Amino acid sequence: MPESCLTFDEPPDSPEEACGVFGVFSLKTDLLTTNAAKLTYFGLYALQHRGQESAGITSFEADGSCHTHKEMGLVSQIFNEQNLNTLPGNIAIGHNRYSTTGSSKIVNAQPVVVPTRLGNLALAHNGNLVNTETLRNELIANGHQLTSSSDSEGIAFAIAEAVNNGENWLDGITTALRRCQGAFSLVIGTADGIVGARDGYGIRPLVIGQTEDGGYVLASETCGLDIIGAQYIRDVNAGELVWIDKSGLTSYQWLVEAIPKLCVFEMIYFARPDSIMHGESLYSYRMRLGKSLARESPVEADLVIGVPDSGIPAAIGYSQVAGIPYAEGLIKNRYVGRTFIQPTQAMRESGIRMKLNPLKDVLAGKRIIVIDDSIVRGTTSRKLVQALRDAGATEVHMRISSPPVTHPCFYGIDTDSQDHLIAATKSVEAIAKIINVDSLAYLSHESMLVETKVNTGNFCSACFSGDYPIPVPDQLKRAKLILEPHF
Repeated sequence: MPESCLTFDEPPDSPEEACGVFGVFSLKTDLLTTNAAKLTYFGLYALQHRGQESAGITSFEADGSCHTHKEMGLVSQIFNEQNLNTLPGNIAIGHNRYSTTGSSKIVNAQPVVVPTRLGNLALAHNGNLVNTETLRNELIANGHQLTSSSDSEGIAFAIAEAVNNGENWLDGITTALRRCQGAFSLVIGTADGIVGARDGYGIRPLVIGQTEDGGYVLASETCGLDIIGAQYIRDVNAGELVWIDKSGLTSYQWLVEAIPKLCVFEMIYFARPDSIMHGESLYSYRMRLGKSLARESPVEADLVIGVPDSGIPAAIGYSQVAGIPYAEGLIKNRYVGRTFIQPTQAMRESGIRMKLNPLKDVLAGKRIIVIDDSIVRGTTSRKLVQALRDAGATEVHMRISSPPVTHPCFYGIDTDSQDHLIAATKSVEAIAKIINVDSLAYLSHESMLVETKVNTGNFCSACFSGDYPIPVPDQLKRAKLILEPHF
């Protein structure tokens, strides 16, 4: 469950969001009709679920002028007509941030803007490098003064270094990418054009769209295209770099030995259900997960409910196969954003009602199957179950539409160290007792992959299996991994 069952002073019970990136190259260049920054605003608005910590937009004018506005907070809180009007130009890139590498400070907000001999460069990054410290040390040794703690700044300075050594934009970016180890989907803005690039495994998503006037759009998900009326063309491939300028789109395979390994959690949880991956909406995929879950782990009950929002498609699928009615048993307050106002102690003890409220007249006297996408720590799942029992549910059976999360992510999802992941240290039976359910079952790893309907080898599922496609340095492993399960 994402933020749905949170109090404001504890971590959520699912991995935290990745980041969202967006870019526009418009063919309109006159000041009266150019709205690249405004289109980017709406794109970031659609991608808000990927990061609620900070947001920013950088625009470029034809004369090379560069303008940036970024702040901490939500997109709708940061931008308005007035400050969007200070971002002229037919090129713009934007970023929504949730911190994975780098602390929660304005200095780490993106886009990262650095000067080069060819003009300013702006970079927006979704992912996480595993060689951040090595890259930073190399850049500092070469005289660069990095001001933030984010790996994204390291990528931007590596590009600037290559460009300042005499390379053009494309060669400089390629040189820098070959120094980067880990997951990255990048949107890079210059006064000459924009670039979209993915790492050699394509861990994080990035798609290409086209506007009615023939301009191009880059976005983390297709929902970012839909909101501005852009037509989806295709994904940026693993190991690919696309250059977009007034001549159109040109593709370069910067890494020939690319091996697609999209993060499967993007499909299970992170991406919006209306986004398209592998030719279908993720709503359809998540429904199939629920159907498989019902076949694998049936149980007698009166109602099936889903944890809003990510558990609902799987709950509907489970209901259809199980022949048990689906009902809304939890109502989400969709207007609760992040707040710095601390709830009272009584509100904290109530556990979930700031964001979810059980429907007592629906749940009372019923045996309930509650479907969620994952359990990471177990803390808020326990509070959710207690709230359902307090609402009158006579039995609570929990079904999870993904396998147990047993390993931390090093590629752009903020998960705890392994000893804080409840499934890494407890059996399913023990977890059931801890969260106080009558029964608990997870979807099998095999079914999760089979239901993608594509090559099952094309996914990273390291958080479920511990099989990391990109080698992780020993120092990072020692910081987040335990040697053996505790059960």
